[in-house]
Amino acid sequence: MLDKFIAAVAAVSRLCGLVAAAFIFVAVLVICQMVFVRYALNYATIWQTEFVTYSLIAATFIGCPYVLLHRGHVNVDLLPLHLGPRGRYWLALVAALTSLAFTLLLAILGCAWWEEAWSKGWASDSIWRVRLWIPYSAMPIGMALLSLQYLAEILGLLTGRAAPFGIAAEDRR
Repeated sequence: MLDKFIAAVAAVSRLCGLVAAAFIFVAVLVICQMVFVRYALNYATIWQTEFVTYSLIAATFIGCPYVLLHRGHVNVDLLPLHLGPRGRYWLALVAALTSLAFTLLLAILGCAWWEEAWSKGWASDSIWRVRLWIPYSAMPIGMALLSLQYLAEILGLLTGRAAPFGIAAEDRR
């Protein structure tokens, strides 16, 4: 059962990576369209800059679980490399629990921020007037999914399914 949960969370995290890549790809296409419309056709651009900004922010938040799944976040492994297996385990557990608490807090605060934008009908100040609940949804969604990935990481650590910091005892450099 636990293996299925961890595998399901990993599948969702991989999907998040694809969604983040799609956001970036669409943002690049919109930038190309904006350059063409602005400089070749000499038309004004209205929505493109705002769309690209929100797309890249969404890609950042939605892509976080994928990055954690592949241990792509920036970290300094000097201390874990020099600790023994027991110290490495406890350091990884404390780091993961602290990160989980932080991401849960961001998810909860992001939900409150999203709900306020939704209930008060906030819109951007640009000509496009995008309803802000749409781009604001990326933060609580991304942080909730990142929290799930941290939970899977913690369960993997606690049950011995995952090595602390991805470093097995025999991999010490």
